[in-house]
Amino acid sequence: MPRRTKIVATLGPATDDPKVMDKLIHAGVDVVRLNLSHDPHDQQRERAERIRDRSRASGRQVGVLCDLQGPKIRIGRFKSDFVMLEEDGAFILDAECPLTDGDDERVGLTYPDLINDVARGDTLLLDDGAIVLWIAEVEGKQVHCKVVVGGKLSNNKGINKQGGGLSAPALTEKDKQDIKFAAEIDADYLAVSFVRCADDVREARRLLEEAGGDGGIVAKIERAEALDVIEEIIEASDAIMVARGDLGVEIGDAELPAVQKELIRTARRMNSVVITATQMMQSMIESPIPTRAEVFDVANAVLDGTDAVMLSAETSVGKYPHKVVEAMDRVCIEAEKQASVKRSKHRIDSVFGRVDEAIAMASMYTANHLGVKAIAALTESGSTPQWMSRISSGIPIYALTRNVKTRRKVTLFRGVYPVSFDVASTDYNQVNEEVIDELLRRGEVRDNDLVLITKGDRSGVEGQTNIMKIMRVGEHMRYRGD
Repeated sequence: MPRRTKIVATLGPATDDPKVMDKLIHAGVDVVRLNLSHDPHDQQRERAERIRDRSRASGRQVGVLCDLQGPKIRIGRFKSDFVMLEEDGAFILDAECPLTDGDDERVGLTYPDLINDVARGDTLLLDDGAIVLWIAEVEGKQVHCKVVVGGKLSNNKGINKQGGGLSAPALTEKDKQDIKFAAEIDADYLAVSFVRCADDVREARRLLEEAGGDGGIVAKIERAEALDVIEEIIEASDAIMVARGDLGVEIGDAELPAVQKELIRTARRMNSVVITATQMMQSMIESPIPTRAEVFDVANAVLDGTDAVMLSAETSVGKYPHKVVEAMDRVCIEAEKQASVKRSKHRIDSVFGRVDEAIAMASMYTANHLGVKAIAALTESGSTPQWMSRISSGIPIYALTRNVKTRRKVTLFRGVYPVSFDVASTDYNQVNEEVIDELLRRGEVRDNDLVLITKGDRSGVEGQTNIMKIMRVGEHMRYRGD
């Protein structure tokens, strides 16, 4: 049984060797992430081209996700590269301080408007929560703080406000240029950082379409205020990412596990796709094996129903890029053996709004209760297999399509596998036979297996799936030349 949960791996200096990319593909990576916070466009373009070239050579389809930097609010730099902040000491965030002139009393800000978003009594968290500052006073362009948790503070560290509420727009000028780049390389997905509301998602989609791109939009959930309007954000996007770094800083580590579970549950209920990210196997940056805590973290995300688990520094700059993918692959496969992952009451009482949606839901109900070995969805847009993948099941869903963009799109869907397939015949029975022959050729089914096929009676038209057919392998052939 192929692994159902998808693996997203970030490319970087550690993966630039073509041999390492080949190992990543062989290990089972499904989607690669280009972190546009780092490295110039030319280098990222080369990575995208190389992974697509190597994946074609391997016979596998790998999607490409471009991740925007977003308005990361940071302090400036220190003259001495770092300072030591003492507990109960005073420290100033100064919007008028030059960005390179920080010292042990004050430091500049990359986001001068911070002074308008905070007030006495607020708590600021720097360096992912390692430094905690309580705001005593906002005076002019200065935020006067008391150090609650001190320590070493070095250049360019991020700033979060506990509880959220920073007003920086989700899309910066750099992001707008990066969106054009994502369109140029035909990225399959565009991840938008620090989304506050559905309008942020819609604006990113508008800019991507204006630039000629048509990738899916992934809303990164890392601001506390996004949780208040999460359904609107999910409705506007194609997928969400549970970005646990900044989100955990803003809402607190203790709340994060329950929030992660609720985000996964809500996304699946709304037929959306969800990625779980940040430090999933952080120790493998340096170690060839994960910690037991990391194993449990990945497994729990799988048990909760996440579509994908994501690796960041573990693959981009880590010592063992392919080994961390192999480790994640093993954990996902074992977690997927649990019976709870194969059962679902999803939308059992729902009313469906479209014929193709109804076919998708009926197919999964039938397949789960009839002992079907494989589901073959002939699709133009990928919508039918996406709906199918919202239903927990141990049955593989093969998205058969001639459209390469659709094959790349479904690489992110849990339990869905892309297959290059072109319908050349108008004879329905012959098409059914060709579908089963393709699955036989791939070794996915064998004689006497039941296969469920969905397709439309108008080939090549999106949204026209209206047929469900169940066939038994070995009894499917009408035409024989021998």
